[in-house]
Amino acid sequence: MQLFTYTRATDAAQAISASANKDVHFVAGGTTLLDLMKLDVEQPNKLVDINRIGLDAIEKLPNGSLRIGALVRNSDLAHHSIVQSDYLVLSQALLSGASAQLRNMATTGGNLLQRTRCMYFRNTAMPCNKRTPGSGCSAIEGDNRTLAILGTSKECIATNPSDMNVALTALEAVITIRSASGTKEVPIGDFHLLPGTTPHIETVLAPGDLITHVTLPASRPESKQVYLKLRDRASYEFALASAAIVAEISEGKISFIRVALGGVGTKPWRSHDAEAALLHRPADIANFRRAADAALHDAHPQSENGFKVELAKRCITHALTLATQSA
Repeated sequence: MQLFTYTRATDAAQAISASANKDVHFVAGGTTLLDLMKLDVEQPNKLVDINRIGLDAIEKLPNGSLRIGALVRNSDLAHHSIVQSDYLVLSQALLSGASAQLRNMATTGGNLLQRTRCMYFRNTAMPCNKRTPGSGCSAIEGDNRTLAILGTSKECIATNPSDMNVALTALEAVITIRSASGTKEVPIGDFHLLPGTTPHIETVLAPGDLITHVTLPASRPESKQVYLKLRDRASYEFALASAAIVAEISEGKISFIRVALGGVGTKPWRSHDAEAALLHRPADIANFRRAADAALHDAHPQSENGFKVELAKRCITHALTLATQSA
């Protein structure tokens, strides 16, 4: 770990003014950042502790939406009564990730920025375009069993590891970002970036940008929601494939549908193709399988992860079955 300076901010404005440099990082729970600093993957010159700036409330707004502070801990969010009743897919996703100890520390904003678990990214002895632009991607010809099959490029095939982000994508969350120049709102589908030729640029955040809130649209009382996660072991493991489903059924047909995938994309992956294959069609296994085929139509598996194509299809099909069986 490299030497760094440390300061505590007491409000958002102070945090932003102290961080307008690419070598400065915010720290809250630190469940990802500190690990990467110990590995010398992250080498900030300065850490700005934001734990004392507020942003730790969950609020129902007058328009019915739910505003979640960036410093809300994952455990508190997963067990919140409104989340469990109205946004069940989010609670399920959070509870499927990490351990209780990590969920007690990890924050909503930090989870949005969770970085890949690709072994080559975390090993500074190996080339990695995400860590050192232009050095090459060791995973393409190496150990790529757990890596992405959607949204990849010749520069990077690293998978986004977050479960929470998949559920937020299905719920069409909006992220509020504050900077020295003002505040903006970014739909989650636009927040994470595809690797393309710049895999080291993972989100739309610029130096000094601070995530302050995540807002979920007003709940859909008739929706059925499921998060299904498939992994090598039953707990404390990242997804090989996962699916977040938000669906409404009317007279046996799907009247509203959102499908998002995890474990298979370089970013949390919303499948508009799967949604198009399902909307206004009967909620039956044949249509679920057609939707799964559509979702993986553009998959580009590597030497060791071709099994993910079929695994993801089965994950989508089963998640849709679970979400609609009681409709």
